[in-house]
Amino acid sequence: MQFSILTLFPEIIDAYASASIMGRARKNGVIDVQAINIRDFTTDPHKKVDDSPFGGGSGMVLACQPVESAFESLLPLQEPARVLITTPAGRKFDHPFALELSQCKQLVILCGHYEGFDERIMQLIPGIEEVSIGDFVLTGGELPALCMMDAITRLLPGAVQKFSSVEADSFYDGLLDYPHYTRPAEYKGLRAPDVLLSGNHAEIAKWRKAQALQKTKLARPDLLE
Repeated sequence: MQFSILTLFPEIIDAYASASIMGRARKNGVIDVQAINIRDFTTDPHKKVDDSPFGGGSGMVLACQPVESAFESLLPLQEPARVLITTPAGRKFDHPFALELSQCKQLVILCGHYEGFDERIMQLIPGIEEVSIGDFVLTGGELPALCMMDAITRLLPGAVQKFSSVEADSFYDGLLDYPHYTRPAEYKGLRAPDVLLSGNHAEIAKWRKAQALQKTKLARPDLLE
């Protein structure tokens, strides 16, 4: 899968995408990550990519020309492809959305910064979709892009050594994950549940299912609906 990230800070994308599971997936050819510097495409002699907003106000707005030119450098896209732009008004990113996007051959993500994008970019780039990772504001879109890339990469065949661990993750079957324990069996008077030490895999599966349901009911009852 090809991730193409349009950003003013490609070093942020490259650093994270070179480590841990994403780094291994990248090394093994499961994913390819392009961090495209929007600043490389501006026609401004001073490499300026933003300007003050019409109508006044604080902050700076990313201009149309460098963003559109950076996007056009990727054409033609590898179909099926999706083009996302990080904004607070976007569709909420969740597990079902990650599953959708994992079917793409290429995913383009435009990372906002400063006060955001010139609104006309929404009309200039065909099929662009707004996406948000939650109801809060960040300095830029790089962290949301990395969150989405990480979640999607885990769903790709070959990215995680044992896909069964992904299938047991929270949200994969609609529930939160069950509690986990490891050695030692007892630590500072706190003991791991005996059923997990029993070797009875049928009872362990039953316990885990019950724990996942209980945890979801208490923490996220909305998921049970």
